[in-house]
Amino acid sequence: MTASAIITAGGRGVRFGDAAPKQFAALGGKPLLAHSVETFSSLDIIGEIVLVAPKDWVAQAEKEIAGIAGSKVSRVVPGGPERQHSVENGFNALSGLPDIVVIHDGVRPFAEPSLIEEVIREAFRHGAALAALTAGDTVKRADSTGLVETTIPRDALWLAQTPQAFKHGLLKEAFDRARADGFVATDEALLVERIGGSVKLVAGSPYNIKITTREDLVLGELILSRLGAGAKAQANKRGE
Repeated sequence: MTASAIITAGGRGVRFGDAAPKQFAALGGKPLLAHSVETFSSLDIIGEIVLVAPKDWVAQAEKEIAGIAGSKVSRVVPGGPERQHSVENGFNALSGLPDIVVIHDGVRPFAEPSLIEEVIREAFRHGAALAALTAGDTVKRADSTGLVETTIPRDALWLAQTPQAFKHGLLKEAFDRARADGFVATDEALLVERIGGSVKLVAGSPYNIKITTREDLVLGELILSRLGAGAKAQANKRGE
């Protein structure tokens, strides 16, 4: 089984409130985006990474991210007007025909290698898979005035994360159909669902947060500190 990754960071992150896109903000002393690139590059199953960056930040991404030690980034391509277009740009830039294409938000810096590998394995079995969390809170549906219409049973509700992985041919068909229909989705799993594909859910991680605001970045520093302390404790336990 071969797998290639698309790490998407093509947005400008307007909610972050900074001149530079949020994916270049510092987390643990290095660009936020570098964390995802390092994790995916460390996996033997990943043959290449295509990185998607804002059009006017491609050169910066090539310099600061693609060139980090051990990087498997083969190309940096510009993003499009919507996430779907950005991911498709990355898809079209892949070299060869991998069995599996795995897509990850570049601003989710804490996806663990074991989670990425499990999502890839399940995509190989089922055609498509994604990381997700069960809904922990009660979910309400409201009308346009903010009055509650109903309470939605949360037993079957999942909150989608990335990574999301797909067989290459299935994802290509989904992109082709969406382009022909003028359909734009919030994630690639929806594109596959609408053409009748089955998507397997894989239990995600509460640490696998998406950095959207500056408050998220503060939380990210705390998670990084906790995960770092945990790794050090494990190393000490093994006598390393």
